[in-house]
Amino acid sequence: MLNLDETYLSHELREFREQLRRFIAREVVPRAHEWEAACMLPRELYRQMGELGFLGLAIPSEFGGTELDARGALVFGEEIGRSSFGGFAASISDHADMAAPVIVRAGTQAQKNRYLPDIASGKRILGFAVTEPGGGSDLTRMKTSAVRKGDHWILNGQKTFITNAHSADLFITIARTDPESKGASGYSIFLIEKGGAGFTTGKQFEKTGWCASDMSELFFDNFAVPADNMLGEEGRGFYMLMQGLERERMSMCAQCVGMMERALVITLEHAKTRAAYGRTLWDLQAIRHELAGYASELSAAKLLLYHAAQKKDKGESVRLETSMLKAKIPDMLKRMADGCVQIHGAAGYMRGTEIERIFRDARPFSLGGGASAVMLDEVAKLL
Repeated sequence: MLNLDETYLSHELREFREQLRRFIAREVVPRAHEWEAACMLPRELYRQMGELGFLGLAIPSEFGGTELDARGALVFGEEIGRSSFGGFAASISDHADMAAPVIVRAGTQAQKNRYLPDIASGKRILGFAVTEPGGGSDLTRMKTSAVRKGDHWILNGQKTFITNAHSADLFITIARTDPESKGASGYSIFLIEKGGAGFTTGKQFEKTGWCASDMSELFFDNFAVPADNMLGEEGRGFYMLMQGLERERMSMCAQCVGMMERALVITLEHAKTRAAYGRTLWDLQAIRHELAGYASELSAAKLLLYHAAQKKDKGESVRLETSMLKAKIPDMLKRMADGCVQIHGAAGYMRGTEIERIFRDARPFSLGGGASAVMLDEVAKLL
C-alpha cells in the first residue's frame, strides 16, 4: 500500500506511530478478545495509554497532553484502526479524540485545570453523550432540556447509543437551555460527572460489532448539574459541537484506513498461500485484479485524507474534504471487508477470525459522525 509518511509526517510523528503500533501489538491485540467477551475495556488500559502519552492528543502540554496536530490525530486513528478491533478503537477515540477536544476548545481555565490532567493520564474516562432516540444525524431534534435553578442546571431527557456509557466518569452532554429557540439555537454543553440522584445508565446494548466498546442509554430525571460545569457560551452549544466535526470525521476515516490496510495485508497473505486448482488464489487473475483495485482505491482515499489533515494544520477549512471522506471511506471499508471475506471463503465467515471481525466492525463507521447519505448532501451543498 502507498506509504505517505515520508511526504506528510515529521520524524516525531513517525516515531509516535511506531511507539503506538508496538504498544497495540504487545498490549491490545493479545488481550482484546477478552475485552470483547466482557463488552468493555479495562480501566487499566486507559491508565497505560495515558502514561505513555497516547490519550492527550488534543490536550496542551501544560495539562499533561501531547497536543498533536491533525496529522498526529490521523496517525493515532490509523493505528488504533489497524488493530482490527473496532470496539477498542471506538472507545479510545471517543475519549481522546472526540470528547476531550471539546473541553480544550470551550472549557474555562478552571475546568481545564480540574479535568484535563486526569483525562490525559487516563485516570478519568470520557464519554460523548449527544445522540437521542428521536434524532440521529439531525442534531437539531434533540429534546434533552436544562433549566437554571440557582447555582445549578436541572437536566431532563435521554441519550442513546452512547459509547463508554458504563465506563466513563465524565460525559460531554448537550441540552436545550432556551425552550423558545428553534433549530440549532438555544443548546448548551455541559460536563457531567457520573453519579448522583437523577442520573441512571441503561442496560448495555448487544451490538453486532464493536464488541469491546460498551454502549448504552443515559437518563436524566431532574438531574442537577453545577452551573460551573457549563462548557462555553450559553445557547451556543450546537455551534461549538460543529467546530469539532472536521476532526471527528477525519478521525473516523483514519480508523477506516487502518482497518482497510490490515484487511488487505491478511487477505494478500491468504491469497498468496491458499492452494487452488494446482496454483494459489493469487495466480488467478480475477483475485489479483480485485486486490489491486482495493489497494488503488485505498491509496487514492488516503491521499485525500492526508491532504485534508495537512490543510487543517495550516488553519484552512476542510469541510468539503472531510464531508467527501466521510461519505465515501466507510462505504469503501464495508465493500472491501465483504470482498476480503469472499476471498477467504467459508473460513472468513467464522467467528474468531480477524477478517470476520473486520467485516462486522466495518459497518458502524458509515452511521456515526454523519450518515453517508447526509454527508453526500453536505458535499452537494458545497459544490
